[in-house]
Formats: sequence, structure tokens, C-alpha cells
Amino acid sequence: MQGTTQPAIVLSSGGLDSTTCLAIARADGFAPVYSMSFDYGQRHRHELDAAKRLAAAFGVAEHRVVTIDLRQFGRSALTADIAVPKDRNESQMGGDVPITYVPARNTIFLSYALAWAEVMNVRDVFIGVNAVDYSGYPDCRPEFIAAFEAMANLATKMTTGPGGEPFIVHTPLISMTKAQIIRRGMELGMDFSMTHSCYDPTSGGLACGRCDSCVLRKKGFAEAGVADPTRYET
Repeated sequence: MQGTTQPAIVLSSGGLDSTTCLAIARADGFAPVYSMSFDYGQRHRHELDAAKRLAAAFGVAEHRVVTIDLRQFGRSALTADIAVPKDRNESQMGGDVPITYVPARNTIFLSYALAWAEVMNVRDVFIGVNAVDYSGYPDCRPEFIAAFEAMANLATKMTTGPGGEPFIVHTPLISMTKAQIIRRGMELGMDFSMTHSCYDPTSGGLACGRCDSCVLRKKGFAEAGVADPTRYET
């Protein structure tokens, strides 16, 4: 897609994966690039602060934070008073869908992105889902992305009206390991110290180092042979 002048929206959580997506969208020549984050009632605001800093660092045309309250539904350690699992090995992570899964989160996030895209006449949305080094979330799978994209192309005026063009959900990381994602980010000059991945950080923003997200992040840096710049709780 090198050399395109098409605009794009990137879903940004402030984490390692979504920020690599932001770097890829920019490197592929999408312009202008917009970013969208969600204040959905998650356990902490450190990821939102990171997303805001990253939007400024990448010079996005506009960064939007959408406020919704998924605490109304609960059933997730990220939106309810449920302990975040710690010190799990890869076998345990590969079992049942973990309690950190937020019901329908990516469906909701992509729907908001689709609405903004239609208003802005944007046909391309990037999301940093990954189906290799991930915690078993069903809405990170290629089948889900393909189904959402098919639905989106039946659902909007911009895709079904006269002269309609397809809406595309880009998932450049979906079949990459965390180490490969980190190497790609390094190639693009990313500063991973600006990103935040921890599910259960300290009040000062230090990563716990023990939740699934921290474990996968540490594993990725180790396998990539790249120094981990994350500030972990001692």
C-alpha cells in the first residue's frame, strides 16, 4: 500500500500492538491518520494517557477518546471488581477465555470506528488484534475480523450507496508473534517506552509484570533480543 494518500483511522489503546499499527499505517503512506481510544470504564487511565501522548508523538490529525461505560455489564476483570489473573504460564493462557476478556469489546470499538469513518469518508481502519501471542480473546481472530468487515460493507451509506467503495479493516499484526511485532516496531523507529500494556498497574503507572499482558510483553522483548524499556513494579 506504499504511496497511498488515503486517510485511515487507527484504534489506539496506548499499548504495544496498537501503537505498532499506528506506525505501520503512517509508514504505508496513509494520510491523514486519525486515532480513536475508549474510556470504557477500565481499571485505570494510564493506557488513555499513553494513547494521548502517542497521538501527539505521531502527529495524528485528530485523536478522539470515546466515553462509554462497559461497567454496566461487568463480567470482566478490567471492568468489574474481579482480580486480574497473575503469574500464568503459556499453557494456562491458552486454555479458556480469560476473565480479562471484555464482552464484545472489539465489536463495540470497531462499530464506533465505522461510524466515525463514515462521517469522515474514511475507508480504512487499523486494529492491532493478534491471533498468535494473545490471551485467547475470541474477538482477536481472523474469522471475527472478516465477519465484521463483511457486515460493515452491508451496513453503511458510504459502502452501499452510488459509487460506494469497500470498507477495509486492516490487521497487520494478526499472524505475527509478539517478538515479530516488536522487531517491526523497532524498524519503524518506535519508542516502546511510551506504550502501556499492563492490566493492573500501580497508581503511579508501573507495570505489575505478572498479568498476562505483562508476561507476553516481557516474552516478546526477550525473544526479539530487544531491551525491555517497561517500568515494572519491583
